[in-house]
Amino acid sequence: MAAGGVSGSMPAARGFLALGDSYTIGEGVAPDGRWPVQLAVALRAEGLDVGQPRIVATTGWTTAELAAGLDHAEAEGPLGDQALVSLLAGVNNQYRGLPLEAFEREFAALLERAAGYAGGDPGRVLVLAIPDWGVTPFAPAEGRDPAQVAAQIDAFNAVCQAQALRAGAHWVDIAPVGRARGGEAAMLAADGLHPSAAMYALWAALALPAAREALAR
Repeated sequence: MAAGGVSGSMPAARGFLALGDSYTIGEGVAPDGRWPVQLAVALRAEGLDVGQPRIVATTGWTTAELAAGLDHAEAEGPLGDQALVSLLAGVNNQYRGLPLEAFEREFAALLERAAGYAGGDPGRVLVLAIPDWGVTPFAPAEGRDPAQVAAQIDAFNAVCQAQALRAGAHWVDIAPVGRARGGEAAMLAADGLHPSAAMYALWAALALPAAREALAR
């Protein structure tokens, strides 16, 4: 199936690190349409300046590939002591048919790393649900059964939610809005698979209360 600071009258809250895959880097949308960027703008409007999000994400990355990408990013400079960290990963594990058990281990390790980047505080980590791409035109074009995709996405999200809540991170469930509106033309990028900036705006709105709470810690 990657960004530095904004000056102004408000004090910077150190930063926002966004980890993931195509859904985080915003495949098919302009940089200002990415959901982490839209979330940062919404936070800034409330006086919570996290600057421009630093994004470590690449289209097609599995959880193992994200971990390798983080190793590479760490070799180039520190990622830690962020005010806010987001994690959205796993769709490519599901798409490639990789085992749920391996995903569970790899996601747990990523979540631990995310908390480490947030100063060791999992309460400053947002975990977003994996959207159901089975509702998009891409699924039937690929010959994929939407019901099977939905069931698999649900299983992956159950792991993500359980691990997020167990760790003390914030769970942001964007899956329902994705299922309700993810097949609409206005909610899709030109490829008929990835979300448009309009859909990402809905995700950012759902993430805003959790981000506000995380930054209050």
